[in-house]
Amino acid sequence: MLSVLKRSVFISYRRQFPYPFYCAYSTISSDIYKEKLLKKAKEQGFDSIEQLKSHLQKEIEKQRIEFNKNDPLKELDKVKQSNLGQDKTKLRAPFDKDLNKTPFKTLSSYVDIDKLKSLNSQQVEFIWRARWSTKDDSLVAVVPAKIFINMHKIAKTNPCFVLPLPRKIEGETTKNGDKESMELHYVQWNFPDKYTSHCILTSLAEYKLHNQFARPHTVIEFHSELSNQLNMVLMNGYVEKDCNVTLADSQLLLLNIQRFYGAMGTDSKIAKERLNLLKHFNQGSKDFNIDKLIELAQSMEN
Repeated sequence: MLSVLKRSVFISYRRQFPYPFYCAYSTISSDIYKEKLLKKAKEQGFDSIEQLKSHLQKEIEKQRIEFNKNDPLKELDKVKQSNLGQDKTKLRAPFDKDLNKTPFKTLSSYVDIDKLKSLNSQQVEFIWRARWSTKDDSLVAVVPAKIFINMHKIAKTNPCFVLPLPRKIEGETTKNGDKESMELHYVQWNFPDKYTSHCILTSLAEYKLHNQFARPHTVIEFHSELSNQLNMVLMNGYVEKDCNVTLADSQLLLLNIQRFYGAMGTDSKIAKERLNLLKHFNQGSKDFNIDKLIELAQSMEN
């Protein structure tokens, strides 16, 4: 596995103190306090300090038993789980590897291809967008064939990547507003047949936990059956409902997939930097840099 997957899922910047802290302990003799302890003992009806200590020991033991009725570790786990859902992608159970895998869907699973071939590109685009218009969690687009061919070529040789997604840190603010960290998401391309391509996204945390059985939060399909005749590739996708990734999150990740996989060109300086970083990741090169990834993903240049 590439070295980057060993990195922390969340990248944040915090100031570290240059020197450790030390605690100072007193060495004053307890004899100074004997008189005060004896006075305290007599005020509570005891004749000696030893009787006071014995009484206090019983009280301490009683409080300890009462305290141990609640397991602080279990309470801590509850707090961690509740905080996990605020800023991070929800970690779900892996796929059951013993389940029979259903065949993947092609363009004919959604529309009648023969009928579409009798229409022009504008009519096909209208029908395709209308096909998904009633689904709130869907992603839909029509990609020019030339652009997709370039993306497909790059994805074939660089099928994996990671992309950052901004997340607000609960309870931490700066002068400009809430403090942000970056959550990494794992991108993987599959090519089940000649005309179908899948781009699958899952949080890096979940991928590290379940590997190939990790559940994706977003699945994007590209269908190129009409690319020769109508010069278009039809795209559809969906966002899982039981995860903490929103449709807007997936749209932002999809935008950066286009940027790093050459959909917006490969000739500009920043486009070449993105492509080089993509190649470094897939080659396991030491030149792959998380800070550079975040910078290029957040840049508005294409």
